[in-house]
Amino acid sequence: MSSTPKPAHVAAALTAVYLIWGSTYFAIKLALPDYPPFLLTGTRMAIAGGLMLAWLAWRRAPLPKRGQWRAIVILATVMTVLSNAFVNVAEQTVSSGVVAIGVAAMPLWAGLFAALRGYHPNRIEWTGLVLGFLGVVWLNLGSELRVSTVGLLCVIAAPLGWAWGSMWSKGRDLPDSLVLSAWQMAFGSVISLAIGFGIGERFTQVPGTEATAAMLYLALFGSVIGYSAFVWLIKHVRPALATSYAYVNPPIALLLGALLLDEPVNSHTITAMMLILISIGIVTLGKRLHGG
Repeated sequence: MSSTPKPAHVAAALTAVYLIWGSTYFAIKLALPDYPPFLLTGTRMAIAGGLMLAWLAWRRAPLPKRGQWRAIVILATVMTVLSNAFVNVAEQTVSSGVVAIGVAAMPLWAGLFAALRGYHPNRIEWTGLVLGFLGVVWLNLGSELRVSTVGLLCVIAAPLGWAWGSMWSKGRDLPDSLVLSAWQMAFGSVISLAIGFGIGERFTQVPGTEATAAMLYLALFGSVIGYSAFVWLIKHVRPALATSYAYVNPPIALLLGALLLDEPVNSHTITAMMLILISIGIVTLGKRLHGG
């Protein structure tokens, strides 16, 4: 990490990925099926990437260096396409809360990938990561899992791709966070649209107002604000803290389901939510004690 980030900046970035990304699972559910999975990712990333590239052009920000383009395309493929579009595919047959729980396993995969690259989580952080994973497992015990084979594979693959991309980017020669985010979204959009049209996805009708509003929310808030905040976190804080959002997103996804879809929330769910929130406190404590 090139410099010590200000606590206020870290808090603001964490708030963005905690709250905004927690709500994206619900927004994806609203956008489907008017927007097919890969075309949904391609459309939202085209809007988000286009806006960010226009802003960077207005600021006369330099283009990525020649040697950085390959890394940008790789990250766009595994993080923007693999992870994001696969979540969309999963939510076609799996509830948003279950998908959020599956994605919450990502910090554990990130911890393993980080260890392979020399960024070893300390014991306190591992305690928090394991406790958080137990919390999301408990969150879903006893509930009915209506998981199709494709949905299940996507739920497993999405956090794996995101974790690998997050850790692979560490120490790479990459452009500034905003430049990286913009070009990653732009390339991710092209790849997603190509895959979508290639596998036969089409807009069979003009998307409805609700679905389009959800897509725009995903583009502006989920991508421009949330994604930029996460890229900044990956470059400035320890991996365990940067990926701790995955433990907050499931409770938010379930809460939105309860408030907006009248889904039940019982004491079992509340207990799991408390475990998850406690795990984040432990991860944060581990960061402070070890100066990460």
